[in-house]
Amino acid sequence: MADFSLEVPVSFGHCDPAGIVFYPNYFRWFDRCFHALLQDRAGGHRAICAQLGAKGLGLMDVGARFPAPATEGDLMRLDLTLAEWGGKTLRLTYSGFVGDRTVVEGYELRGLFLERDGRMRAGDIAPLRALLEAR
Repeated sequence: MADFSLEVPVSFGHCDPAGIVFYPNYFRWFDRCFHALLQDRAGGHRAICAQLGAKGLGLMDVGARFPAPATEGDLMRLDLTLAEWGGKTLRLTYSGFVGDRTVVEGYELRGLFLERDGRMRAGDIAPLRALLEAR
């Protein structure tokens, strides 16, 4: 079961010359879905960073597969799951559906970035987990 969902109307501008969604748009929608979750659960990225003393909730890895095309006029439901909490990472999984058809499956690996000794470092992810799961 998804932890958060976002509806994405697919428009002409999201598509390539063949009329299917240009793949970088899926990554943009993953990011948008994650930030909508943060807003919904804890007041948004900026508020979370201020509360946790972090510089950002940064992307460390990302990937996707595209089992079926989405096209102009489709309404995609993008489901986000808080799939795996590590010591310094959070793995998010995404599944995009047009009706019952899966059009994208992907993931992001994110970290809670702190500045220490003038350098950015991944910090303990537990405070973010507590914040996001408090609701």
